[in-house]
Amino acid sequence: MPAYAIAHLRNATPHPEVAEYIERITATFEPYGGRFLVHATPHETKEGSWPGAVVMIGFPGIAEARTWWDSPAYQEIAPLRARHIEGDIILVEGVAADYDPTTTAKAMRETLAAE
Repeated sequence: MPAYAIAHLRNATPHPEVAEYIERITATFEPYGGRFLVHATPHETKEGSWPGAVVMIGFPGIAEARTWWDSPAYQEIAPLRARHIEGDIILVEGVAADYDPTTTAKAMRETLAAE
């Protein structure tokens, strides 16, 4: 199943280290099958608040996403971003192509009925 690294970045301060991070990041995730899906493009907030930017990198699976995050190549450049941009970053597994949300709803209803 696909997996994603999703970043919600806020209060970005333009800095040469951020430019260097952006220049170097692709080389850190490509060996793990990663690719940018979203890279700080404009977004519309429909509910709640979401100040800042969104970055999403797709991977073939969660193992590849974890291996990329933990890799020496990425860990070497991560401070270049972290020193200048606040943010929350998650790794999350996607759903199978045949995912059916009604199965989740059915399980929820069964749990509620048993209470």
